[in-house]
Amino acid sequence: MTSENDRPERPGGGAGEGPGRACDLATAAAAELDGRGVVVSWTRAAERLLGYPAAEVLGHDAAELLAVPGDAARVAAVAHWAGDGWSGSVAVRHRDGRAVQLAVQVSPVLAAAGDGTVRSGRWAVLALEEWRTPGGVVNQLMLEPFLAHAPVGMAVLDTELRYVWVNAVLERLIPLERRLGRTVHEVLPRLEAEAFEERMTRVLETGQPVMDYEFRSPTYADPTEERAYSVSFFRLAGPHGRCVGIWYMVIDVTERWRAQEGLALLNDASARIGSTLDVTRTAQELADVAVPALADFVAVDLLDSVLHGEEPIPGPVDSTPTMRRTGQRSVREGCPEAGLAVGEAVRRAPSSAVARCLLSGEPVVEPLLAADSPWVTEDPRRAGIVRAYGFRSVMVAPVRARGITLGAATFVRSRRLGPFGADDVRLAEELVARAAVCLDNARRYTRERTAARMMQRNLLPHALAGGAALDVASWYFPADAPSGVGGDWFDVIPLSGARVALVVGDVVGHGIDAAASMGRLRAAVRTLANLDLPPDELLARLDDLVIGLMEPRRDGGAATDDGTAATRLGFLGATCLYAVYDPVSRRCTMARAGHLPPAVLAPDGAVEFPDLPAGPPLGLGALPFEPAELELAEGSLLALYTNGLIETHDRDIGVGMARLGRALAAPGGTLQEIGGNVVAALLTGPPSDDAALLLARTHALDASQVASWDLSADPAAVAGARTLAGRQLSEWGLEPLRFTTELVVSELVTNAIRHGSGPITLRLIRQDAALICEVFDTGSTAPHLRHARTTDEGGRGLLIVAQLTRRWGTRYTANGKIIWAEQGQGERGGQGPEQGASPGDGADVVGVG
Repeated sequence: MTSENDRPERPGGGAGEGPGRACDLATAAAAELDGRGVVVSWTRAAERLLGYPAAEVLGHDAAELLAVPGDAARVAAVAHWAGDGWSGSVAVRHRDGRAVQLAVQVSPVLAAAGDGTVRSGRWAVLALEEWRTPGGVVNQLMLEPFLAHAPVGMAVLDTELRYVWVNAVLERLIPLERRLGRTVHEVLPRLEAEAFEERMTRVLETGQPVMDYEFRSPTYADPTEERAYSVSFFRLAGPHGRCVGIWYMVIDVTERWRAQEGLALLNDASARIGSTLDVTRTAQELADVAVPALADFVAVDLLDSVLHGEEPIPGPVDSTPTMRRTGQRSVREGCPEAGLAVGEAVRRAPSSAVARCLLSGEPVVEPLLAADSPWVTEDPRRAGIVRAYGFRSVMVAPVRARGITLGAATFVRSRRLGPFGADDVRLAEELVARAAVCLDNARRYTRERTAARMMQRNLLPHALAGGAALDVASWYFPADAPSGVGGDWFDVIPLSGARVALVVGDVVGHGIDAAASMGRLRAAVRTLANLDLPPDELLARLDDLVIGLMEPRRDGGAATDDGTAATRLGFLGATCLYAVYDPVSRRCTMARAGHLPPAVLAPDGAVEFPDLPAGPPLGLGALPFEPAELELAEGSLLALYTNGLIETHDRDIGVGMARLGRALAAPGGTLQEIGGNVVAALLTGPPSDDAALLLARTHALDASQVASWDLSADPAAVAGARTLAGRQLSEWGLEPLRFTTELVVSELVTNAIRHGSGPITLRLIRQDAALICEVFDTGSTAPHLRHARTTDEGGRGLLIVAQLTRRWGTRYTANGKIIWAEQGQGERGGQGPEQGASPGDGADVVGVG
């Protein structure tokens, strides 16, 4: 008997059994032994392996071939083994004397006995020379059990690409009986089979392996489960290098594939979501990214308040707030399963997945959606969509950012294999979280943009009126087009004496800061214009104002808590052009602070840019501002503009001004037509800088609308002035204003005689809606209102004027000053005790002290 350690082993786990062998045993050395261990059969393969011809071996004990004496006992034990054979490693002596280590498999040969039983009288021996590796000795016969049960799938095909062997892993994917003897086209799906055949053919022809070909396929056991595999193909060669087939190895890489696809999806989302600061566009980008990578249909529903930029209420969202469909995408053309169009209100039942998600703030998943689910059946329309389009799995994720719920994203699978799993939920949460930050940024931007646009509307003039002096029209294009806020501005300001001021300015920078600075400048210009300052003096005072506002910047500016300079509301610099047009004299006086000169289109179609001294930009305070005066023919066109209109990155100012001149001279009757020509010629795309255009067509007041008289500095001239004014109003048909006008003339002329110096001039100007009375004198004393005591004999003149007219004031000229008062032509004069009669003389008029 042999010991347990010497007992021959059974064939390793069924090695060599069945049709699936890992090695082609037809090339193995074979011999046959009788019951005593004598060699009775010897093949040429055995002769090639050990060098012994058959004549030297047949009839001899097989033990004589063994190189190690101990191996004889192991071989002898085969006769006493009750099993089916033995396999193992044996050292055999080659004919040339060297020892050869063989992998040997011994199997009983069954034959019928005379009594009808089946007995084993002989033994078949197969032997192959062992492979030697640095890690140990593994023989080819022992390798088959390991390959059969390896953790990766393996298969062997012949040269006709028919399966001849598969291991246990592949057998679990597709049963053995459906593989062996069949081609890849008979076993695998069409596209997969075509890919396999193409690569196998290439390997057979070239001998070069094909590594790591990845594909996805539903499993045989569960067609709804899709998995990913990596396959490598190798050519199988015989002992003499002859190709005998091909083998491939399959590794399940589903987890790696899912992780890679998830990372790719998140990377794609980072690049595509949030490309704009528009809430609706961002929601649509989320839906576009998720289909078909994660779902077959995606709908993004946001709270109505989010779409308007409002701050949502913190905490869970119940069924009260209105939600609107903001984005949706489907693998089907036109999103037929949506049931809603973008912008429509979303109806949600309390039991629906969306409502539960919003209330809990957590994802809600129904891996296998049942058509009879309560929240589906309670809405017949929804139930019809679920059945019609085969909704199989639903997942709803809350859209939350900074602790605020903005809405919900619904993911649906219908065509796609497999229900939503835990990995899908985590991926959807990450995807929606990234999109939520972009949506919240877009919401905040919408709120800020709304506020900025409202501020811009309030800062710029709502309506421009040039009165009887000018027809005006304007255009404004901010460079920050999404917000509609910029730093350029323009204005038309009515002045005394039927005159009109035109102003255009450009604040350095864009956005809300520039707009705030623009608003301060525009208010300052209006305030200074009400003082009736000449253009050069107005710009000088405006320059002083800007210098004062910039003082913190020059001092360095302390940093605030948010890291910005304390001068955030200060100025970075500005340019300005200020012009005053007088329709009586048809003269236009201008001054500019670093701004571009205006363009003047004469009635005959000639365009010129007046040589107006440039002056320094506002805020420098280095040089004085110089005015220039032009006489304009009636019907002339003034064009005031900013550099954003004519200058671009690829066009300098000279080219732009030339284009402006040609556009102004192009045929076009109305100001709107002319301005349209200018905009079309110069703004071929979004402006790189804020652009403003102000057009003004001049009118002149003829002699029939202006009456002027020179008066002496004698108090007796007051009565004559009243008479002249009353007569002129009668000619103009303004009798209702006669009493008030005579009283105003008396007060203003008396004031000029007493406190000014001669000569004195009285002028009346009639406009369509106003009557203006002006008194010129050469004095420089500024008149002012006083509160006269009851015992005072004078000091009430200007108070009376202020009460009887809608506005009055003083403006200074190079030779003196003008006191003026303006009445509306629709207003009736004051009713005195002698309505329609003139006071007797200047002594009867209360003087102005």
